[in-house]
Amino acid sequence: MLDALEQAEAAVAACFDTASWAADEHDIVAALDAAHRLEQRLAAVKLSLVRELDGRGTATAQGASSTAVWLRDRLRLGVGAARRLVELAATLDAAPAGVRDALAGGSVTVEQVRVIADTVEIVHSAAGAEAADKAVGLLVDWAAQFDAALLRRLGTRILDHVAPDVADAADEAALRAQESRAARDRHITISEQTDGRLRLAGILDTEAAAALRAAIDPLTTPTGPDDTRTPAQRRHDALADICRLALRTGELPETGGDPAQLVVTTTYDGLARQLGVGALDTGLQLTAEAVRRLACDAAILPAVLGGAGQALDVGRQRRLISGPLRRALVLRDGGCAFPGCDRPPRWCDGHHIRHWADGGDTSLANAVLLCGHHHRHVHHGDWAVRLGRDGHPEFIPPAWLDPEQVPRRNHYHRRR
Repeated sequence: MLDALEQAEAAVAACFDTASWAADEHDIVAALDAAHRLEQRLAAVKLSLVRELDGRGTATAQGASSTAVWLRDRLRLGVGAARRLVELAATLDAAPAGVRDALAGGSVTVEQVRVIADTVEIVHSAAGAEAADKAVGLLVDWAAQFDAALLRRLGTRILDHVAPDVADAADEAALRAQESRAARDRHITISEQTDGRLRLAGILDTEAAAALRAAIDPLTTPTGPDDTRTPAQRRHDALADICRLALRTGELPETGGDPAQLVVTTTYDGLARQLGVGALDTGLQLTAEAVRRLACDAAILPAVLGGAGQALDVGRQRRLISGPLRRALVLRDGGCAFPGCDRPPRWCDGHHIRHWADGGDTSLANAVLLCGHHHRHVHHGDWAVRLGRDGHPEFIPPAWLDPEQVPRRNHYHRRR
């Protein structure tokens, strides 16, 4: 074997030194196919050697704690890759002869072998040895057409082909097992960072995942050509919008006898002059700009303090744009009024064109519907908002975007 491998190594080295640019396209494609087959055949040889060394205990005899650790040092592999090599060698050793022959013949890849072995084991448990033998032949045939990922997907329905009489019962049992695993593994971990941000991690079960996607996907599409957020940032903002919508419904369970709500505390002078900071009821601080933006939201409970810190308005929910006024605003704007945005009214806040802390009144003539993203954009950016002569909102872009500053409107929502 060693002599044959040394000859193969020399042949491969000679191939590498051959200039491929001189060959025609047909020969290059044929050479690629041949190199791929050779790679799989060498993988079969390598796995058989690893399995033999593991069975002999060579690694522990040479002072290593395991075969994987020995391979890591001997072949300069990452420890994860070394472990996978040992596991795959064991899988190949236990696989049906047809699978090993297919890998040795170069007709399947190493990853396909893993998929075939896993699938055949499931078939054997569900339908017996005869069905498992049929599955081997079918899967090897499929491997000539499909990659490992698609082969695994096809394998989930293989009982329909090799043992149709038990397929339905096996599928139902597999689904129950999957649901049980999902229920067991479901979790959300919330880790608070030192600056008040949260890190979320977890696994959702199938039902919760479907609900989250149904809620979040419509909100993660870019809102227009000026939307420079990354996909991850859009998902973040969509989750925040969903939370704001839930708070606005008033249907969340009470906490301590009060409705679920966001409480922001600030001084009136700081709010009116855009100076100072605001404080959340968690003790964390917000900029004055963020406080002014949050104050536009009808679901905010302001706790405004006078100059000496006296409570001027605590515990009275200020739905600044609500009831008939909000309904009129929805009828007029039809959704987020920012140019090019398609967000519906339920995802929008009522924004004061002239902030109420600056003396702006709460009226249809001083309000516009904005989704969460564009509400932040208007507060943080250089866009100006006004009502046109027909009473509909129009937005003045900043000079750096449009030197002419031609007013723009949202033409997505049909005007009533």
